[in-house]
Amino acid sequence: MAAALCALGLSCAVAAPAAADPGTGTGTRLDNGQCNVQAGSIKGTPWSLQRLLTDQMWADTKGKGVKVAVIDTGVSRTNRQIGANLVGGKDFIGKGDGTNDTVGHGTKVAGIIAARKIKSVGFFGIAPEATIIPIRQNDDEQHGNVGTMVKAINYAIAQGADIINISQGTTQALPPNSILEQAINKARAANVLIVASAGNDGASGEQKDTYPAAFEGVLGVAASDRSNERAGFSQAGEHVDIAAPGVDMVSTVPGGGHCVDQGTSFAAPYAAGVAALLKAKNPKWTPDQIIWHMEQTADRVEPGRTDNIGWGVVDPVAAMSDDTTPTAEPTPDTARNDAGAAHIKPAHLIIGETPQERRTRYGVYVFTAGLLAIGLIVGSGVAIRDWRRKTSTSSHGEANSG
Repeated sequence: MAAALCALGLSCAVAAPAAADPGTGTGTRLDNGQCNVQAGSIKGTPWSLQRLLTDQMWADTKGKGVKVAVIDTGVSRTNRQIGANLVGGKDFIGKGDGTNDTVGHGTKVAGIIAARKIKSVGFFGIAPEATIIPIRQNDDEQHGNVGTMVKAINYAIAQGADIINISQGTTQALPPNSILEQAINKARAANVLIVASAGNDGASGEQKDTYPAAFEGVLGVAASDRSNERAGFSQAGEHVDIAAPGVDMVSTVPGGGHCVDQGTSFAAPYAAGVAALLKAKNPKWTPDQIIWHMEQTADRVEPGRTDNIGWGVVDPVAAMSDDTTPTAEPTPDTARNDAGAAHIKPAHLIIGETPQERRTRYGVYVFTAGLLAIGLIVGSGVAIRDWRRKTSTSSHGEANSG
């Protein structure tokens, strides 16, 4: 979403778009630098997908049977990698089924979740067989508000969504038990997991909450970079539960092709895609169990949770390879225990050769001398034999009697 695109009367959840990733190709860009619609295809595999072992990640499922509602600017059917995955849909700021994405943001979000893998294209979604429910709740003129967001959440629940992705939010304080919080709680009561972006106001380093990511039970997702560190724009705070790639993110756009963008808006759907895989594999898991499992299997740079990247960067392969059923929130990794160091006795310092080294040296001497003696004996025997042959009279092996 461009900097001007905000929702709910809320602040945007994306950063200024990045330049195209060198070596992967470029797409059409608007004057404001935003890669939006009708772009060329990017052939190379994006960095955020290069780290994935898809055979392991998709060993059990590719997300089939899971419905993910994308509450955004709509999701266009005109991109062949995502169009076939759309079902239902609703437009809460206009008329239609939510597939009129004039901004491109929602189509990018949906693509990161469920874009199908096709030949000659390196980009694909994390859960390519998941179903996307397109819900248009916002546009580039900020027609969306708290009321339309609440309607969108309620619609997603009614449509049987398993997961709702919300890549927008606000850092403004909301009153207790606001209508937005009530809608979030209604979704939780319906066993629906909500994944929300952490926000992009993190450049100053100030920690603050972003809603709806900061609501209880919502998976708040920060953006990480190639080094698994917090992207400079990603909002830090107590609402950050986990991080996912959010820098130089390739995805689908209306009209076909791909563009490169960045922001926590694109980190959230990466995590939502992993959640879709887990839900397909473990249909009886609750939203809390999915969150706990993703946090427990995340790639950590610290023993415990941090306000920058939460419990770590989501690891899709580890999440799908670990069959442990979560029963509680994750716990920090066990710190290294040096308590017994005082009982370790230092080795004696020996100047020069140790007794063992001396014995080894003597053994080498004896062994070498033995080899030399054997060689001398064998050599002497050969020499004597050859001398006798030269001095004897013989003819074709028969004795000459004279």
